[in-house]
Amino acid sequence: MKSTDLHTPAYRQLVKTTLLLIVMGLNGCSYIIGSATEDFTDNLKQTVLNHNDPDTVADALPAYLIMLEASATGDAENESLLFATANMYGAYISLLPDDEIRKQRLSRKSLDFALQGGCLHDQNWCGLQQKSFDDLRSLIAQTDIDDIDSLYSISAAWTAWIQANKSDWNAIAQLAQVKLILKRVLELDETYKQGTAHVYMAVMESLIPETLGGKPELAQQHFQRALQLAPDNLMINVLYAKYYARMAFDRDLHDNLLKKVLKANVAAPGLTLINTLAQQQAQQLLDNANDYF
Repeated sequence: MKSTDLHTPAYRQLVKTTLLLIVMGLNGCSYIIGSATEDFTDNLKQTVLNHNDPDTVADALPAYLIMLEASATGDAENESLLFATANMYGAYISLLPDDEIRKQRLSRKSLDFALQGGCLHDQNWCGLQQKSFDDLRSLIAQTDIDDIDSLYSISAAWTAWIQANKSDWNAIAQLAQVKLILKRVLELDETYKQGTAHVYMAVMESLIPETLGGKPELAQQHFQRALQLAPDNLMINVLYAKYYARMAFDRDLHDNLLKKVLKANVAAPGLTLINTLAQQQAQQLLDNANDYF
């Protein structure tokens, strides 16, 4: 096969069909497949994060997600595999264009896998999304550093679901629960995953206007701390501009943050894909800035 054939629709369909056939043969060997899938997922995650073409990644992920979900369904007692599935769906959602219906549907799937993984991690976490704020606060207070992976995965999936359903006040009302979990992640280790919990906190504090209880000053503090912990992550600047600067109607801050992103080198270990996306979004935000300010 010629190298150019690798980019044809026929070849892509062949890859998808092959993966689906592999999935159909998974019955009866879930333990072996689960273990192998976990290792492959780790390698795939690193390959995805270091890729410089978001469209290629977005085209390739769906077939793998089906295979990963099938493995998780066949090995429902595998906590790591459930969280891996939730995380990969979350990564895919970030690559989607503004398709609200798909994001709502897939973010729900990501959150369900994360909550299922949390229930396996600790049976007291079962039904986490339905717990009252006071019960959740008591439960989270008992966690320690060994729980941080699970706490982070659940909070990331929950945040994505809320963002996908931001027009639904029943979803927005759950921000308090997610912030409670993220605050615990920060208490346990604020440098975890290069301080990404600060980014989530910053975005959530920016989702609600100050007149309705939002805390823009706190959002800015989280953005600034996130930049200190991960200066090479260009997406932080984009989110800072999109959520805080626009909310505060600070045009100078908005444009300076985005121009900095456009001048930066996207290549960085584990950040190349997200930085490439950041440059694309930075240009889009600058292009429509006059319509906003």
